[in-house]
Parts: sequence; structure tokens; C-alpha cells
Amino acid sequence: MLSETEARLNRDFLREYSGEASIRKYTKDTAGNGISYLLDHDYGDIYLDFIEKCIPKPKLQKGIRIWEFGCGGGMNLVQLVSLLQRRGINLESAYGTDFSATLVAAANQEAKKYLTPEQREKVRFCEARNENLVEDLTKALGIPEGSLLGSFDFILGVNTIRYCIRLKTDEKCAKGIYNLLTDGGVCVVIDMNNKFPAFRSTLKDWLTKEKLAYYSPTLEEYKRPFASTGFELLKVDNFCWIPHSAGPSLTFVMRTLTPLLNAVAPSHAMRSLVVSRKNGHRSNEV
Repeated sequence: MLSETEARLNRDFLREYSGEASIRKYTKDTAGNGISYLLDHDYGDIYLDFIEKCIPKPKLQKGIRIWEFGCGGGMNLVQLVSLLQRRGINLESAYGTDFSATLVAAANQEAKKYLTPEQREKVRFCEARNENLVEDLTKALGIPEGSLLGSFDFILGVNTIRYCIRLKTDEKCAKGIYNLLTDGGVCVVIDMNNKFPAFRSTLKDWLTKEKLAYYSPTLEEYKRPFASTGFELLKVDNFCWIPHSAGPSLTFVMRTLTPLLNAVAPSHAMRSLVVSRKNGHRSNEV
């Protein structure tokens, strides 16, 4: 049972991610040049690297199943679908879930705008809470729970697991992900690094919100629910110096500075990364 504070935060999160501002922040045309670059490069490279290393080649040729939890306006999943096609990796199906009906509707519009008709047939966006992924999606789709369990090859979440940590639902989320993955399936989580000192929202949040509402977890806290659930941790690190909202000029500057910043302050990069694998050691030379 959620405490009064946690229930209030839930209501605040829903209000924050149900307005027009959230659509602008989490859809491709208005999100910023920075995130568009990252989805094609830093983030996209991580996704493709672990997909190609950890999923057997026959499965890559037959078609993989992927899921993004906390998908927001869908641009991350939509871009990954396009990247897979360019890489020659076949897709069986892709699901994106978010607790905000507003953002799920925006995600469906993103899919219509940026995916081919053939790709769109394989992609579904639905409402589901991170702590109830299996239950909420089976209810939304009207399908038996068993058709989802143990069937996904790759699951990802960007800027969403920290909300679970704040609300103490992170282990429940990790267990849901574990149950959804096939043996050898991989989960990639990317979120804010609490050691990065200059997030634009930090001062505003500090002045207007209670601490739990803007708390940024440590790298140890990000990895803990996956380790305790039984995942094998493949990579735990800090990376990325490009803000999601950066314009073209700032994106260029931070790309140029990245090698230097990685050399002098790697633990203070903008993002935390946890890559984990369920059971087994199925791989293409991990």
C-alpha cells in the first residue's frame, strides 16, 4: 500500500505527464536535437550492440520481440524499430507501455507518422504501469498472461526507472521484466546520473517540489533491483554528455567535448546505464 506521500507523488506524476508540455517533450518534432542524435548514436549503439551480442543469429533472422516500459511519446521505440530494419534485424513485434494515456495516444501518432505500414502492424502502444507491466498489458490487449511471459528478447526503459525507485516499486518492476524476458533476454535501463551537477530542472525542482519528487538515484540504486531479482549484470556505468533538449549547436559542442569529459570525469556523465540479462549465457560472443 502506498503511503500518503507516495500516493500524492503518483497523482503529481500523472498530472505532469498528461499535459501538452509532456507531449512536446517526448515526441520527435519538439523533443530536441540532442535526443534525436542520441537515439541514432549513443543510445542506439547500446541497443544494437547488446541485441546483436546476446540474441542468437537465427532469432535475429526470424524476428525478435521487444518492449519499452515507460515509453512516453514513443520516439525511442519508433526509432529502434527503424534502426533494426536498417541493420537487417527482423522484428516480430514491439510493445510500448506508459501509465499516461496522453502519452500513449501521442506514441500511436508517432508510429503513424514515422513508421511504414508494414512496421506499424508490428508495433503496439498501450497503457500499463511499470510496477504492473504484465497484468496491465494483458488486460489492455485482452490476451492470456501466458502469451507474454518468457517471450521477449529485449526490454528497455529510458528516464523511467527512477520513478519506480522513488515510489519503492523498482523491485516489482524488475520482477515483471524478468518474467517477460526469454532465457538469455536482455534489459537496458538508461536514466539520470545523480552525480551530474547541471540538469536544467534541478534548481526549479529544488525550489518547488518535495525532495522525493526530484530525487535522483545512485548508480548502485539503479542496479540493485536487477541484481536482487536474479539478473546477470552485463554493464553498469555512467555515460553520455549530450542533453536531450540540446539544439544543434550544443549537440555539436558536447559531441566534440565527450572524449575529454570521459577522460577527466567519467563518473559525472549525464546518464546511468544498467544492462542485465536473464538466466543462461546465450550469446553471440558476449
